[in-house]
Amino acid sequence: MPKKILIFSTAYFPLVGGAEIAVKEITRRLPAWQFDMVTAKIQPGLTEFERDGNVNIYRVGFGRASDKLLLPFLGLLKAGKLERRNNYNLTWSIMASFGGFLGLFFKYLHPKKPWLLTLQEGSPVKEILKKVGIFRSLFYQIFRRADYIQAISHFLADWAKKNGASSPIEVVPNGVDLKKFSISNPQFSIENLKADLGINPDEKVVITVSRLVKKNGLDDLIKAGQYLNFPFKILILGQGSEKEKLKKLSQDLGLEKKILFLGQINHQHLLRYLSIADVFVRPSLSEGLGNSFLEAMAAGVPVIGTSVGGIPDFLIDRETGLFCRPRNPRSVAEKIKKLLSDNQLRQKIIENGKKLTREKYDWDK
Repeated sequence: MPKKILIFSTAYFPLVGGAEIAVKEITRRLPAWQFDMVTAKIQPGLTEFERDGNVNIYRVGFGRASDKLLLPFLGLLKAGKLERRNNYNLTWSIMASFGGFLGLFFKYLHPKKPWLLTLQEGSPVKEILKKVGIFRSLFYQIFRRADYIQAISHFLADWAKKNGASSPIEVVPNGVDLKKFSISNPQFSIENLKADLGINPDEKVVITVSRLVKKNGLDDLIKAGQYLNFPFKILILGQGSEKEKLKKLSQDLGLEKKILFLGQINHQHLLRYLSIADVFVRPSLSEGLGNSFLEAMAAGVPVIGTSVGGIPDFLIDRETGLFCRPRNPRSVAEKIKKLLSDNQLRQKIIENGKKLTREKYDWDK
């Protein structure tokens, strides 16, 4: 009999972020296991049931953003029906969010059923607690009632302890599909892509792959453009609530022709854009781990980040990347210049980054 796992996740494909990619990468490497998932519909047009890989996806709600709020309640009804049918070996909540509340409510009804909590949070802790509001005491119960906690960084493991977790806690980071992010034999023309984007041969390319939200510090990256005294383009890949604000900032600084907002790029095509990049930058204000950094490192693009959250788990200054100071555009610009002017340091960081992802961040491991 296969082991049966019931997953509780706020969202899932085609709504995608680091947590959703992690679930997909893990489950597809365990083909002998049966995975059922209860998640919020959130988006119009999505079906109530779908099979993706070896995950049976059950969506609840009405196709609106507010479905996340309903997940702990509508999801509990669906989970109860599935449990009676399948008698799961364990339940698995992705993040201490709405899927975490659903896992907690299910635990109250099935106290002997083992419950695994995975922490993937990237938002600032203060922001998370503000969103929790009057339900803070119930939020802490997610950590205290879980039977086992997996955190993707030491920062999140410490956060779990501070929130009262007494169960075993293990740090198991997200990984990288090394086959997908290898530039050794690109199946496309780098020159053609640069031409399509209007990037001149003499321009250096700075790239970030980020949700366009405040915590990723993209305004500091744009402001850093004022202090770059060489031809360049900054490619911003991603969508988010700050998009129009960031576009206006680039216009106000006279950098609208230097900053290219490329929108959400299919994860399968990210390698194409990384292949034309000279440096990857994300001056984060908070970070659970930072999968986009790891993907850039695997692709041989040197990275610049801040010493916040889970980033120090993989970024060692002048070894696997460079640290810039948070909320300091001049510092961002200085580090970009350093990476582009010191070829010996650049090559060292590139090789060390590729080696690190092979040894510690390969999904297959």
